[in-house]
Amino acid sequence: MRRREFLAAAAGAFACTARSRAAERADPVIGYLFAGSRRADQDNSTDAYWKGLAELGYVKGQNVEVEYRAADNDLSRLPELAQDLVRRQVSVIYVPATGPALFAAKAATTTIPIIFVNSGDPIRMGYVTSLNRPGGNVTGVTDFGDELSAKRLELLKQLVPSTSRIGILAPRNYKGLTLEIAHAREIVRALSLETVLSEVTSLPEIEAALASFAQDRVDGIYVTPGPLFFVLREQVVALMTRLRLPAIYSFSEFTAVGGLMTYGISVADRSYEAGRYTGLVLKGANPAELPVRRLTKFDLALNLSAARTIGLTVPASFLALTDRVIE
Repeated sequence: MRRREFLAAAAGAFACTARSRAAERADPVIGYLFAGSRRADQDNSTDAYWKGLAELGYVKGQNVEVEYRAADNDLSRLPELAQDLVRRQVSVIYVPATGPALFAAKAATTTIPIIFVNSGDPIRMGYVTSLNRPGGNVTGVTDFGDELSAKRLELLKQLVPSTSRIGILAPRNYKGLTLEIAHAREIVRALSLETVLSEVTSLPEIEAALASFAQDRVDGIYVTPGPLFFVLREQVVALMTRLRLPAIYSFSEFTAVGGLMTYGISVADRSYEAGRYTGLVLKGANPAELPVRRLTKFDLALNLSAARTIGLTVPASFLALTDRVIE
């Protein structure tokens, strides 16, 4: 081999080796896919996610990068946003609490690991085929979903014993949540409760739905899990107060801003576990063999100030059920 050809070949080999070493040194990238707005990245649940991730050795801005993609509640954008993360060749896709975003991520890739947090039954919703061995590229953290929705409707009946009609406020086109609500409505028929469903996608639609509930004289409202309501929780609670509507919510963040009652898991705890799962996958864990984590700690919180504001007398029997009373 001539000297010039040898040097060219050696230079090429060195360049390939350098690129390979650079790739090995490159920080992993988390694709953050959300159906709501980036505002949701500014609450304590997201802080808990980064805390869980940090415990596995990954610190945002130091040795792990994040690519955010948020649909701002326009679900039609999710498929392209998910495909964009795949083109970016992210290391893992994190999908916080949004069924449509998870379906978009699943459709976009069968190889990049996907970590979800969710309030429903992952098997019933078609996210995984097994809790113990998910078997694909998807795993994550969930609670009891169907059972919790039914329990919330039952608790609303216990708080206001005269309740006969409950309005259900839900985000439109959330496939998994639709199944959860249908199951809950079947269960509460045994309580002689009638449920009226209103599906919304924006604050003006929420306002119109609640005004309609008030006009139709429903006895209480169940606000289902969903990033739309979580991000707009202060506005939703203010509307309930103005219309003097008893309401139950899924997460304690609602009672913290004046909501009447919540029953469910801690959003922060759920996000923390998702952060740890993300870290495990970045360290090489196979999502197919990483069991779906089911949370089992539920909290019933009641805001007595909110009850007084809407003129509601809380039965002593109900107070005895509560885990936390906010004065």
